[in-house]
Amino acid sequence: MQATIIVALFALILLGSFLAAPRRATIGGFFDGRTNGASEPGLWTLVLSQVTTWIFARSLMNAAILGFYYGFAGVLAYTAYYGSFLTGGFLVVRLRQTGAVSVQDWLTARFGSIGGHCYNVVIGLRLLSEVFANLIVVGLIFGAILPEVGVARDTAIIAVGLVALAYSAWGGLSAALRTDVMQMVIFLVVFGAAFGALLLRPGFDMGAILTATGSAGAHNGWVLLLVAALQVFSYPVHDPVMMDRGFIANETTTRKSFLHAFWLSSVSIIAFGMFGVQASLDGAAYETQLIGTWAQMFPSWVFVALMVSLLVSALSTLDSALSSAARLVVSELRLAPRSLTGGRLSMLVFAVAGGLLTFWGNQTLFDAVAVSGTASMFLTPVLVAGLLANRQVALWAYLTSFAAAIVGAAIYMFRGSDLLAGILYDGHKYEQLLQICVVVLAIGFTAVLLGARRVEAGVGG
Repeated sequence: MQATIIVALFALILLGSFLAAPRRATIGGFFDGRTNGASEPGLWTLVLSQVTTWIFARSLMNAAILGFYYGFAGVLAYTAYYGSFLTGGFLVVRLRQTGAVSVQDWLTARFGSIGGHCYNVVIGLRLLSEVFANLIVVGLIFGAILPEVGVARDTAIIAVGLVALAYSAWGGLSAALRTDVMQMVIFLVVFGAAFGALLLRPGFDMGAILTATGSAGAHNGWVLLLVAALQVFSYPVHDPVMMDRGFIANETTTRKSFLHAFWLSSVSIIAFGMFGVQASLDGAAYETQLIGTWAQMFPSWVFVALMVSLLVSALSTLDSALSSAARLVVSELRLAPRSLTGGRLSMLVFAVAGGLLTFWGNQTLFDAVAVSGTASMFLTPVLVAGLLANRQVALWAYLTSFAAAIVGAAIYMFRGSDLLAGILYDGHKYEQLLQICVVVLAIGFTAVLLGARRVEAGVGG
């Protein structure tokens, strides 16, 4: 019965997404999100779109899993990444004040085409990880609620991927913005009901939640919080979904949207993470990424609400990731013409590539965050020196910082190899990640400080 209700509700949401998408597709709407002639999106359209694309299914599951293992420290660590709305909003305003219309525009003006291409490599990998990770969660959910159906996981991944591709390819960014609003409202209502049930659950103790150390102890949760603190400055800049929404409305609306998105997404992530903490307090076994655990812990309707929340968040991120992929390929890389056909083909490539990765084998959800977050850290010294301190950074220094971050990301990805075992700290993977982040930043800042000079007054911008 649960599975039938979840499938039926999700089918209605998919139908609603099609109906919410614009009836007519235009070039401006597809790539720039302009839905009514030349008008820009309003404040709450922007806020809800930003939030629903950032509290995506992977993030919700990560928050819950970290809460299960490391208690409230784990939840706080993952919530710290949502400080990206504050750092991202600040950096977007500074970029716009220089006259830049995108991150690539600013980097290309200072480092030439190679500067933009290095950045595009990182965000291309980021977009692939978005498609991959959210489809993985879809597969996990359907595999858990339909265990008797052997092909449930793979069928769900393919079906949801095709539906998201279909309406995204119809309207592009304008479709993503409009459907994000609908999907976020549904998410808030459904998840709000589930969270209320958690608070009213017999024996619920907020004090116990806040002091919980998780099933594996809180130490590595605090370590991960340090990692997040090191990554949060550059992390938003390598997320094209967030950055795309930073340049499509006026500056006042944009600044307010980032502030509202910060508190709304942070509250949502903390609330969802508490479900993982509660599972550890109950002494529950870790089953199928917590999905099986929740099925045993909560009444049927609460479990259904949690699953629908996850599915809605996955869908909303998929359409936004695909629209950003189209903009990357067409507007930045210029590998396809600025046309509806060019944008749709770009989406198809990313959807297929991300879908294929779900059959690769690695389904550790946080690894995608850690790898892309580490790769983005080459931007931290560059932005601090070039954007905030108004210094001209030499190309060699930029490339050194980029190489250090990419190597660091690769080391974390392949940390289990014998070759790297002798280099990395012999400890938990989050302690190894912290070590990598510190070294990446040290190399990047050293190179940039050596290769930076003061820009003369009136030069740059």
